[in-house]
Amino acid sequence: MGSSEPLVRMVQICKSFGPVRALHNVHLTLYPRQVLGLVGDNAAGKSTLMKILTGAYQPDSGEIYLEGKRVHFASPADSRAAGIEMVYQDLALAGNLTVTGNIFLGHELTRNPMGLFRFLDDKKMEQQAAELLHRLRIEIRSLRQRVENLSGGQRQSVAIARATAFNAKVIIMDEPTASLAVREVGKVLDLIKTLREHGVAVILISHRLQDVFAVSDRMMVLRHGQVAGDVQTDKTNMDEIVGMMVGSRGGAWKEAQAVAAEG
Repeated sequence: MGSSEPLVRMVQICKSFGPVRALHNVHLTLYPRQVLGLVGDNAAGKSTLMKILTGAYQPDSGEIYLEGKRVHFASPADSRAAGIEMVYQDLALAGNLTVTGNIFLGHELTRNPMGLFRFLDDKKMEQQAAELLHRLRIEIRSLRQRVENLSGGQRQSVAIARATAFNAKVIIMDEPTASLAVREVGKVLDLIKTLREHGVAVILISHRLQDVFAVSDRMMVLRHGQVAGDVQTDKTNMDEIVGMMVGSRGGAWKEAQAVAAEG
């Protein structure tokens, strides 16, 4: 798992929208080099919690710590600057741009050969993009292809590569395997494992429990805006996780609660 010190801690997070309580006293802990599966039914609070972590929403109360230091993200730009990136389900790619163009979108490299004007350094960007994809074991025939011509799995890989290109510490993935063919699902899951090998922590939001079991170290279950369970993946099973999701807490969670009470 890596360091025993948490990379991210969210403590007693509460959030309401008018009379609707979306989150109530939610705690989340993420360690370096860890894949945390965040699961729960629709409206369980998963997206709200992640939007708070990325600065898109502000919590009504609660605290966020990054590498032991309390932080406040007033906007997604703040969280990105701190090394937290989110890959949304719609990917937010520019279909008319190349693979390289998407990876460097908003971070374009330039050169100033004559001291008067700046030009895009296409050669350097393509070289760095190729090195990044090689490091992540992403196979794409040509970096000059337009993203709109790639398969769903390849587009997902480009979005993940873009998120990791600028020293990300945490990558949040929202349903990365939804609507992908079985072969492409396997490649995306392998990419998540590769990110972990390279020291990136991942929060994986997915309704596909089999995918979460395949790559996660821990699983955290939200139900009605509260934590229904937080267990090591290798110490639970599908039935227990589903039970937490629908309100019937399983044995591992009860044992953990009992140990905590005794401590």
